Amino acid sequence: MAVWAIGDIQGCFDNFQKILKKIKFNPEVDELWVAGDLVNRGDKSLETLNYLYSIRDSVKIILGNHDVALIAMYAGIKKPHKTLKPILDAPNVKELIDWLRHQPFLHLDYKLGYVMAHAGISPQFDLGMAITHSKRIEKKLQGRNYKAWLKHMFKSSSNKFNAKSSALDIEKYILSSFISMRFCKDDGKLDFKQKGSPTNMKRLNKGLYPWFACPARKPIPLKIIFGHWSTLVNDTNLDYYFDGNVLGLDTGCLWGRKLTCARLDKKNLHIVQIDCSKSEL
Repeated sequence: MAVWAIGDIQGCFDNFQKILKKIKFNPEVDELWVAGDLVNRGDKSLETLNYLYSIRDSVKIILGNHDVALIAMYAGIKKPHKTLKPILDAPNVKELIDWLRHQPFLHLDYKLGYVMAHAGISPQFDLGMAITHSKRIEKKLQGRNYKAWLKHMFKSSSNKFNAKSSALDIEKYILSSFISMRFCKDDGKLDFKQKGSPTNMKRLNKGLYPWFACPARKPIPLKIIFGHWSTLVNDTNLDYYFDGNVLGLDTGCLWGRKLTCARLDKKNLHIVQIDCSKSEL
């Protein structure tokens, strides 16, 4: 049995199948961790979602911002994106959305030594807090009143965790940190506007840190796998980001760069990549 993690697929189904073939993935014996953003922008989001649903017993999926946006589109909260209309028009759309709604925001394996969240883990959370808070918003998304809850979540984001805030503001922060976080201030306050590389932010003198380099970050005893930040690789000589503690697997497949898998069940990290075709854009 092999355990693989893969970065943001975003509906690039052909490239997804190409890398699965390269790693010889066998859903009957292997396991695939998907770091969120299964869909959107690539032109085969429906095919991607249907395939992952068909092998659902062999995958560990966490939700990304584009996946939550799809759920909001289904709920009538957001305007449908053109690449997601085939999902919304599909005869099995309810089945697919209900399955997505029941996916977590955090997945961890103590034996393997990894924890996975789409954007990462807030510098204000230790592992116990991350587990507790992820379950809190999972319960909301899975609940009967999820549409009303999501409508509140798509209002302005909360950028700092404050236990004295209203329940909705706390949940906005939790959700935003798991699916949208990149930069933060030195006190852990998040900045959701900046999307560039850390080097560019330093050059612009923004006073921002990558969330995983925040001076106030609480320690996490597992290696953190995340996606969401394709420009992060601009600051490394590698085609992916790994500093020994965090592993960034969004390597810009959507933009015609690379799709990346990491094998997790070996002593040393093993990376497999493919060059992505722009034909899916």
